[in-house]
Formats: sequence, C-alpha cells, structure tokens
Amino acid sequence: MDRTERFYKIDQMISDRKVVPFDDFLDELEVSRATLKRDFQYLRDRLNAPIIWDRDLGGYRYEKGDAPAGSQFELPGLWFNASEIHALLTMQHLMANLDKGGLLSPHIQPLMARLNGLLGTADNTAEEVRKRVRIIGVAARRMHLSHFETVGSVLLRRKRLMITYHARGTNEVTEREVSPQRLVYYRENWYLDAWCHLRKGLRNFSVDAIQKAEVLEKPAKDVSEKTTDEVLGAGYGIFSGSKVQWAKLKFTPERARWVAHEQWHPRQKGTMGTDGSYSLEIPYADDRELLMDILKYGPDVEVLGPASLRRRVKDQIAQAARHYG
Repeated sequence: MDRTERFYKIDQMISDRKVVPFDDFLDELEVSRATLKRDFQYLRDRLNAPIIWDRDLGGYRYEKGDAPAGSQFELPGLWFNASEIHALLTMQHLMANLDKGGLLSPHIQPLMARLNGLLGTADNTAEEVRKRVRIIGVAARRMHLSHFETVGSVLLRRKRLMITYHARGTNEVTEREVSPQRLVYYRENWYLDAWCHLRKGLRNFSVDAIQKAEVLEKPAKDVSEKTTDEVLGAGYGIFSGSKVQWAKLKFTPERARWVAHEQWHPRQKGTMGTDGSYSLEIPYADDRELLMDILKYGPDVEVLGPASLRRRVKDQIAQAARHYG
C-alpha cells in the first residue's frame, strides 16, 4: 500500500483499538521500522495527528484533550478503488431520490451526511467528486413505488400477494396469486422471485410490470433458498429454469480482447485460443436474454453449440434481415 493508505490504516487501527503496540503496526502495514517511524513523524508534524507513545500501556494512542487552535487533525484526500467509488456514488444516488420529505427523510439525512463525509475531504468536496465521476444506469425502467413497497412488505411479513401482471414477452395480462421469496436487483431493474400458485412453480416477475398489487392475509408458501437458486439462479441472466444447457461461444481475436475480461456468469468457463480467439461456455435455461447478448456482437461471435441455440440465432438474424431488408 502507498503512504496515504498507510496513514488511513494507522488512524483506523488506533481509533478501533485505542492502544496499538509498535510491532502490531509493523505486522499489518508490512513496512520497516524506519518507514513506520517516518510515518508517525509526518502524521504528527504535518497533519497534526495527536499520536503519542504510552509507556504504561505499551503502545501508541491518540492524546485526549482539546487540540490547539489551527491544529485540527485531518487526513489527506484518499482516492477509492473502483468498487468503493461505485458503491458510494450508487448509494448516494439512490438515497438522494428516496421519499424526499417523507417518513424516511429523518433517517436518510444522517446517512447522506456520512456518505458526503466519506466522499469528500477539505481538498476534494463531495460535490467535486460527484462532478468528476459519473455513474450511468443503462436500460433502467420506471416503476410504481407503491407496488414496490407492497412487494417488500409482504416479502418480510411472509404473506401472499395478488398481482395483475403484464408479461411483455407475450403481451398477456394475468392475475396471479404469488408467494414472494426474494427481491433481486439486476441490470438496473428490480425483479421478484416468487412461487406462482397459478402455474404451481417458481417464477420471476419484473416489479415494474406489476400493474396492481393486493396483500392477501394468507401465509406465504416458503421455498428453500437452495431450491430457489437451483430453479431461478442456475442459468444465464434473469430468465432461468431448472433445465440447464451450456452455450459454447467463440469470439474473434479482435473482440476477445474485451470479452475475455468480462463475467457473463459466475460458473462460466473461458479459454484463449492460440490464434487469439476466445471460447466461452456459460450455463443457461432460457435463451431470451442470452440471444440479445450474442446478437449484439454480430459477426464477432460464433455459436458452437448447442444446435438449438445456433438455430435460434440464425432465425433471429433471418427475421431481422426480412424486417429491415
């Protein structure tokens, strides 16, 4: 780790443990004694850190008492890694759009203040960070907040739900009695995994496609997490099922330079060819979402198998040619 990261680690160790022996710093920071002493000296002289050696307690601690005027201790700005900045800005964005002035507002404001403190320092304010780093959501769909609240309520109360649902694939509207199992946030949208009493099986519903939601005072049917994962989480994407097949795709060397670094599925298998091509194997149970991802690569991807998936891709290409030809 670099010096700035060490400063934050030193501060965290002392704040958490109150008193930290010198050897503990050496073990966790993995630096030499001379480097650690220089870090302490810099923290004291340049950043006004009230670090003192306590002989009786056998370690370093922060000195108690009021700091002299103009000597406030403040660590320098620390940049985040990719996952940290994404998480912080996403949380900030989500909370900024929540129930302004409503019941949640008193609880949200302290969290917002904490996030702003994490994002910004004296030299780099939270506003400056948000201005310079942007999180762009793709294909997010609008939904009725009242339906989301109803779904969340019955999910935790373990009650059933009567929904009027618009299946976009078939353009069919049906009424279903469902037992919610869990909510899933996937590709900028919310989905409900539930036991459908109409179809007598586990199904996945887009929350934004729920046109009406009514709470039923009936106990929800519980399905084990293992079974839910096996049925709805085994295959590629949000369209899942219990009958899983493996797609075998081959990408050109030009496209392989990107795809080889992407994760399409937690159980995927990928190998680089001697010619620079990339072969990718992924499990899927329903090919609808997989088809969309394959077709966007055009001539840069070849479907090696299974035969049914090859036919589906050919049919989609032929249909598009007829439509636009």
